[in-house]
Amino acid sequence: MSAQIAAVFLDSTVAHFELPAPDEELMPGVFWGAVDAFPTPAYWFYQVLARRVAGEGRSYRLGTTLTEEVAACMLGGHGISASIGVAAFHALRDRGLLASLPQAEELEVALSAPLKIGSRSMHYRFARQKSRYLAGALKYLRNAPPPISSGRALRDALLSISGIGFKTASWVARNWLSADDVAILDIHILRAGALGGFFSAGLTVERHYLQLEEQFIAFSRALRVRSSELDAVIWLEMANSARTVKRLLRSTSTPPCPQPDGTHARESRLLD
Repeated sequence: MSAQIAAVFLDSTVAHFELPAPDEELMPGVFWGAVDAFPTPAYWFYQVLARRVAGEGRSYRLGTTLTEEVAACMLGGHGISASIGVAAFHALRDRGLLASLPQAEELEVALSAPLKIGSRSMHYRFARQKSRYLAGALKYLRNAPPPISSGRALRDALLSISGIGFKTASWVARNWLSADDVAILDIHILRAGALGGFFSAGLTVERHYLQLEEQFIAFSRALRVRSSELDAVIWLEMANSARTVKRLLRSTSTPPCPQPDGTHARESRLLD
């Protein structure tokens, strides 16, 4: 099969890209696939380059200091929607609680207050638990500023903080340093790996996070794109295509896939 030609249209400008044929291997056991077929490796390659051409490169930072970034990432994820996590972060920052060393009780009061998101009033889940972890994190960061020589160095140092695991620590490192030596392995990345075949079957984020991370970074290197860019693009596309993703998972007979809760399960579990 011949090479694929893809185009990006930007006003009156057209940028053309040549990609390998769909049946050509990107890496052992992983094929490029059709560029217009979501979610093949060729599709992800095109999406990254299209955003570059359109000038949509972005800073991932949520905060203006590393301490704020840690707080923002700790307040998100694990069943907390992005909008609620960001709103909670802004609520604490606006009260000056992230620039001091507040008690857990002060943080809990602030997190328990209704959050205004658009026209809706929402409540933050796990306010007491997150307040306790965040108070400890703020104290830790004040006493022992972590290294920022690399994403992995920062990530590994943050793992010493109670309430921060590999995913949250990697999220901070990616955001703050635009790091390409770590990966944020959430449900959307895991689903993409299940459909694209770039994660080995039977691995879990609980027991094999670093192995899965290396596989994701190897996948990005094979595509010749930055892993930080690829991670962000996959997350956005997968999150915005939930129904399509679930339909694809239902129609795909895949081996056991890695799960964010550390369990072994077939693709039906990825539908949760």
